[in-house]
Amino acid sequence: MNRKALIKEYPDYNKYVDNIFEAGQTHVFKWWNDISPPEKKRLLEQIASINFQFVRKLFNDSFKKTTQTTKGSLVPPQIITIPKNTSEKDVAQKARQIGEDALRKGEIAVLTVAGGHGTRLGADGPKGTLPIAPISSKSIFQLHAEKIRATQQKYQTCIPWYIMTSETNDLVTQTFFQTNQFFGLDPRQVCFFTQGMLPAVDFQGNLLMDSKSNIVMSPNGHGGTIIALKEKGILEDMERRGIKIIFYHQVDNVLIKIVDPVFIGYHLRDRAEMSLKVVKKCRPEEKVGVVVCINGSLHIVEYSELSRDEMYARNENGTLKYNAGSIAVHIISIDFLEKVHQKGEGLPYHAAVKKVSCLDGNGNIINPEKNNAIKFESFIFDVLKYVKKGVVMEVLREDEFSPVKNMEGENSPATARQDLINLFGRWLRSAGISIPTDSQGNVVGLIEISPCFALEEEELKSKIDKHLQFNGNLHL
Repeated sequence: MNRKALIKEYPDYNKYVDNIFEAGQTHVFKWWNDISPPEKKRLLEQIASINFQFVRKLFNDSFKKTTQTTKGSLVPPQIITIPKNTSEKDVAQKARQIGEDALRKGEIAVLTVAGGHGTRLGADGPKGTLPIAPISSKSIFQLHAEKIRATQQKYQTCIPWYIMTSETNDLVTQTFFQTNQFFGLDPRQVCFFTQGMLPAVDFQGNLLMDSKSNIVMSPNGHGGTIIALKEKGILEDMERRGIKIIFYHQVDNVLIKIVDPVFIGYHLRDRAEMSLKVVKKCRPEEKVGVVVCINGSLHIVEYSELSRDEMYARNENGTLKYNAGSIAVHIISIDFLEKVHQKGEGLPYHAAVKKVSCLDGNGNIINPEKNNAIKFESFIFDVLKYVKKGVVMEVLREDEFSPVKNMEGENSPATARQDLINLFGRWLRSAGISIPTDSQGNVVGLIEISPCFALEEEELKSKIDKHLQFNGNLHL
């Protein structure tokens, strides 16, 4: 495509056309003569939104060694472990009371990160719209919404729900909520906002296209939350509503204990700025971030950045030394976020190698079998470098962590459904109901308990008919 002719045709975009020529990314105009005027305008608008120098810097940085991003020796963090005796249970109960008081005062908001698509799951839409409940096939979004509704009713409060989408899934997400009447929530308490986007590039740093008029753009990672909260006026809205702390989670964890009062209570008791939930790693190689202390500060080190010695290090009793696996559940104080924004420093970006559908040189779409692209993402846990006081709380994996990441196998819709069934089975057994299991410990049969019937085990015990006979299918 001729540069002068392009600028003459679209003089308002001359600066952006110059930028893309100078960046050596002119292949995006390869099919210029094949696309319609509205498609041309849209492509130019996309180009205008991209900082090409920044993308080039991110690409160049992605080749630098990243085996250990923070200097200093790793030390296991102090962890509030799962209560094992009466004394520890009393402490947890006091924390619960602090958290429940904050809920009644309306000081808590929920922030759900839901910017991705369910493409890896074979789903046609955002992950949150995926049918997941074992019997009713309620979506992940509906399960979250019902937990919020049930908590509001329990504590006679209102919990604002902020959902961070991306430019690619915002409209379909909002439409999904509208079609389902916001799952019984007041639409005024549900607020959608979009995170930033960055282009995906190939291994030579060239922008990828998924149509003749569209550059492949990708959400800028969950660290984009920090930027978007300020830029989109969300922090201001939270402060107007009297919100003091944010309960942060990612949409795909079906076992999430939304606004867990015990977790909230520990955070408030210790006047923490940012707190984290962790589970014990199921094996040294598990692909989860590991919570550690470096030079006295909390950090999350990606599994890929641990050295082999660190990954397999053991304590004297034989347990893994670096065993605190992050489940991406945080509590963040509003005051702390304001301080972070005042510093004016951005979070670092990490290069993620992925499979990305794109056009080949002939303009045909290809669905690669191997990784072919680099996406650039920031991570919310990198904000930990600013945290002076944080709480790390251990929870049981089988009770609180079952993410939906893959179409099949580990962390798939099938395992998430089974984990839900197993959780409900444990609740029922605790209430004295006989529930059969197979040799793997999985419940034999289907069980689904709506959050609106019982949010947790103790509530179920107070409601369940002790003479109930499980016949292999139970929906409460």
